Formats: sequence, structure tokens, C-alpha cells
Amino acid sequence: MLRTILSISGKPGLYKLISRGKNMLIVEALDATKKRQPVHGTDKVISLGDIAMYTDEEEVPLYKVFANVKAKEEGKPATIDPKKASANDLHEYMAAVLPNYDRDRVYNNDIKKLISWYNILVDNDMADFEEPAEEAAEEVAE
Repeated sequence: MLRTILSISGKPGLYKLISRGKNMLIVEALDATKKRQPVHGTDKVISLGDIAMYTDEEEVPLYKVFANVKAKEEGKPATIDPKKASANDLHEYMAAVLPNYDRDRVYNNDIKKLISWYNILVDNDMADFEEPAEEAAEEVAE
């Protein structure tokens, strides 16, 4: 599911991949407007499925971090406001969600994005943070 949810550099919020065109993608904003727009090859686009958070041992895929936030918040929007929270509050929240996160490489803005993205996904009923089928099949094969 997170493979089709995109973050576009320079544009706020998240976008859902609708279609692929020649040299562009068609995306739909995951907000109240649901506005569709083209994204060209010059825009920096990343799938949420390709993002991971740093920990002391390894990188943890974003879907696992989202699943931890969902468990902490019981499937509801986050109780912390990322825009108003202090740096200390953000790090305390992150420690509750992912206790061994790398405090040197995970910045305040990363935590704010994580919380904002989680809230957007919950608001759009896209809070199904399960292991992608490809990875589950690979683990069974081993």
C-alpha cells in the first residue's frame, strides 16, 4: 500500500499514484481537495515504501514505524501536534514509538514528517501498515 503513496519534494502533504504517463506521473492529493496533477521527471518523488528510519542497529522500514505509531495511538490520529511540539516532546514521542532510533541521525523535522504523514494516512483510511507481500514471500522462501 505504501508503494503507491508518494512524497513530492517542495510540495506539502502526500499524494496517491493514480496513473503513469509518458515522462510523468498523475497523482491525487491526499487532502480535502483530492486534486489531481501531473508530476514530471524533474520533480523529486519518493514512495513511502522506500523510506526507512535509522536505529542504532539497522534501518527500520517506514511501514513498521507506522505500525508502532498505530499501536501506540490505537488506530487514531497522533495525540501530539507536530507543529506545536517542542524538540524534547518530539524525541520523547519517537522514543515511545521506536525506542532504539538513532538520536544523532533522526532530526526533529523527520519526526514531524512521520507524525504528519501518519495523520494524513489515518484521516484517509489508509492505516493498513502490513508487511508488503514481496518481502513476506522472500522471508518464506528463505
